[in-house]
Amino acid sequence: MALPCAAKQIAIVIDDIGNHKRDLQLLALPGQLSFSILPHTPYSQQFAFLASKQKKELLLHVPMQSTLEKALGPGALTLEMNKWQLQSTLGHALSTLPQVKGVNNHMGSALTQHVEPMKWTMEVLKKRGLFFLDSRTTEYTQAQNVANLYGVENISRHIFLDNVLTADALRVQLEALKHKADTEQFAIAIAHPYPETAAFLSRALPELIAQGYELVPVSQLVELKYIQLAEHKKPKARFFIPTSD
Repeated sequence: MALPCAAKQIAIVIDDIGNHKRDLQLLALPGQLSFSILPHTPYSQQFAFLASKQKKELLLHVPMQSTLEKALGPGALTLEMNKWQLQSTLGHALSTLPQVKGVNNHMGSALTQHVEPMKWTMEVLKKRGLFFLDSRTTEYTQAQNVANLYGVENISRHIFLDNVLTADALRVQLEALKHKADTEQFAIAIAHPYPETAAFLSRALPELIAQGYELVPVSQLVELKYIQLAEHKKPKARFFIPTSD
């Protein structure tokens, strides 16, 4: 197992992959990006095949019910589902993309607040050895608490890179991401397959690397988190000073 390196590490996950043919062009972006694929979408299989050939890391981007009642698309998990329905829906989506290393939520501001569906979700991930990246679409998310309960490795995003698609707004968010990495030695951003984002990243990623940041797959930061947790749990050495009777 590789030891954590000294460079400040950044993971960028591009969500919402699979609906458009132009998504395939994102594989030309430089650096070790991670891509999260929406299940049962027109280009999900082709993207996964090409990404795997390039050794790009993949996640399953599972649609989960939102408080805004937005359309979720195929493979969605909702509050109306019972345990069997939710787990079979998630299992079917995962079976279509065996290349994925983890899962993160698409929307989910409603579902991730509820412990019971999160338990059912984490049961599936635990059995399959997958990690969970909490997209944190609500401050009331229970996803990581439940993941910890079930022994599912997990982590959460820090920055949404492209909620606003102007060049200035993208630059501000990138600076916030760099600041997070500077202060905590790592940072995770989520972006989306917008043409504006792709154009921005094609320019910004080489700069980021030149500035001394290391672009890594998100799974590497998950692994680093659990290495550090294990180190903190190690008992400290005790020294006994012999005394005379």
